[in-house]
Amino acid sequence: MKNDEERMMTDEPVKESKVRRVFAGPRRLIAIAVLICAVAGSAGYAVARSSNSDAAAAPPAAAGAQLPGGEGGSNARSGPAAGGSVGTVSNVSGSTFTLTTSAGEKVTVNVTSSTTYLKGSSAATQAAVTNGASVLVLGTTDSTTITAGQVVVDPATGSGSPGGQVIPFQQGTQSAAQQVGQIPADYTEGDGTVVSGTTAYKATQAALAAYPGGVVDRVVQLSSGEYEVHNIGVNWPHHIFVNSSFQVVGAE
Repeated sequence: MKNDEERMMTDEPVKESKVRRVFAGPRRLIAIAVLICAVAGSAGYAVARSSNSDAAAAPPAAAGAQLPGGEGGSNARSGPAAGGSVGTVSNVSGSTFTLTTSAGEKVTVNVTSSTTYLKGSSAATQAAVTNGASVLVLGTTDSTTITAGQVVVDPATGSGSPGGQVIPFQQGTQSAAQQVGQIPADYTEGDGTVVSGTTAYKATQAALAAYPGGVVDRVVQLSSGEYEVHNIGVNWPHHIFVNSSFQVVGAE
């Protein structure tokens, strides 16, 4: 039999070994967890730094820079607003049809139960909208999609132009630097207040009668009382100016 001294000499290492095994597992797990958090934190910091650097390095769109659909980069307004387009109908299907402008821009038109219809100046129904028909669509424009408030079949066209021909959009081609008629002396892109309803429709109709081919995505009333009709989908004109009597007076 072992005496007390021998027992102490042999049992102590066993106890110490057991203790080490008991705590080694948790310590290892904690160390791994700490390492994972440190790596994840470093990766997140690297991604954040990369994103911030990219954002800071990306230059803003230059004034007049050509963006898809003929949009100029200097006017920051965006989002659905009152506007419209004029062109030829195709792909009539239920509550949707395609409108192709004279400049080749294709617009998706969605009609609703509240959409109204005219043929010329007379009341009409949705049945008047057929493939091949010439129509003016007024409504809420979101890029090249219009939710129609009113559809006018066989609208009046070609009136009140102060000069210049519509230049269709071409990818990679800069906007034409051309001004015709009267441009408000204190006009700066981004000025004014976006308008809606009948006022926006009248200004849009006047602008498209003078310069068909594009898509009006908003109408802005200037401090002078005139309207800037913002036109996309063409290289020129991007801005059509309409006076308070809804006559086109200038374009650029």
